[in-house]
Amino acid sequence: MLIRISRTLQIDERDLEESFVTASGPGGQNVNKVSSAVLLRFNLGANTTLPEALKNRLATLAGSRLTKEGVINIQAEQFRSQLANREDARDRLFALIIEASIVPKTRRPTKPTKGSKTRRLDEKSKRGEIKRQRRGGDEG
Repeated sequence: MLIRISRTLQIDERDLEESFVTASGPGGQNVNKVSSAVLLRFNLGANTTLPEALKNRLATLAGSRLTKEGVINIQAEQFRSQLANREDARDRLFALIIEASIVPKTRRPTKPTKGSKTRRLDEKSKRGEIKRQRRGGDEG
């Protein structure tokens, strides 16, 4: 089954793997009994629905969350409910994919204008003149 992320992007649900673990931190007796934290694993390497260029940008954006096997790990334990953490993990993955789908603009180098060159050189001359005036004069 395909999960729609945006109008043009979708991923196969088989590329997602969820496991539930006990959350860390405070939570009273509940924290030791209930596996409310979610570890979402997205197999980027095996994914066939996303374009290759997007997968490369996604790998870069994932950073340390990407394993050597090409799997993105997202852990969600913000909420006390397993369902809310599951939604949070999926939303974070989808936000990462959408961010990677934005193609960065290529930088076109520009040359400085004649006016900016003139202003820069004038300013340099003024600073040099100020420093020359400081040097001149009676020395002690």
